[in-house]
Amino acid sequence: MTTRESVSEHGLTVRAQHRHNPYGHLFDDADFAGLLLDLGLRRAASIWRNHTAPAATAPRDPYPRASMGFVLLDPTAGPWVPEERAVMAVVTVGEDARRFLPRAAAKAAGHRRLGRNYGEAVLTDPHLCGSGGFRYGHSAAIRGQIVGASSQSTDQDLFEAGRLAAELVDAIAAAQLAWEERTGPGDWYSAEDAPHPVYREMVAFALDREP
Repeated sequence: MTTRESVSEHGLTVRAQHRHNPYGHLFDDADFAGLLLDLGLRRAASIWRNHTAPAATAPRDPYPRASMGFVLLDPTAGPWVPEERAVMAVVTVGEDARRFLPRAAAKAAGHRRLGRNYGEAVLTDPHLCGSGGFRYGHSAAIRGQIVGASSQSTDQDLFEAGRLAAELVDAIAAAQLAWEERTGPGDWYSAEDAPHPVYREMVAFALDREP
C-alpha cells in the first residue's frame, strides 16, 4: 500500500492510499498516489466551498460536514475478484472522514454487484439489499470507474463521487495518450510491449503442445 498526505488550502487533511496500481506502465506507485492526492485536494476545495456556502448556492444545499470518505474500485478487475480485493484506493478528506469509509465501500460494492447505482436498490428494490447492507445511496460510475462516497446527503455524495470518478478517468486517458506518443507503436500496454502473464496462462495448453 502506498500513501500520500497533504493539507488543503483551507486546512483539511487529505490522504490518498492505493492498495494496488493497475497502471504500472503509466505511473510508479508514488506517482499514482500523487495523482490520487491531487484529485483528493480538488475534492477538498469543493467540499469546503459547498460546506461554507450560503443556503441554496451549493449543490443540493450546503454540505453538513467538511469531511468525506471515497472508495475507488479497480475498473480493470474481473467480476470474479472478491470485493475486498477489488478496492483500488481510498481517499479521505477531513479529520472525520475515516468513519465514513465502510459506508462508501458498501455503496461501491453494491454498484459493482448490481451493475447500477446502489441508491436505486435502496429506494426501489430493497430485496437486493441483504442483512448488513447500507440503507442509503448513491454511487457513481463514470465509464466503468466506480466510486462510492459518504458523509453528506445522498445527492451531495453522488455529486462528489461523480466528479472524482470523472477527473480520474480524464487523468488516466491523458496519461495514456502521452505514454503512447512517447513509446510509439506496440501491441501491449506495458513498458516491455509484453502481455500480462495471465493471457499466456489462458492459452498455455495450446502453446505448450507440439504443432
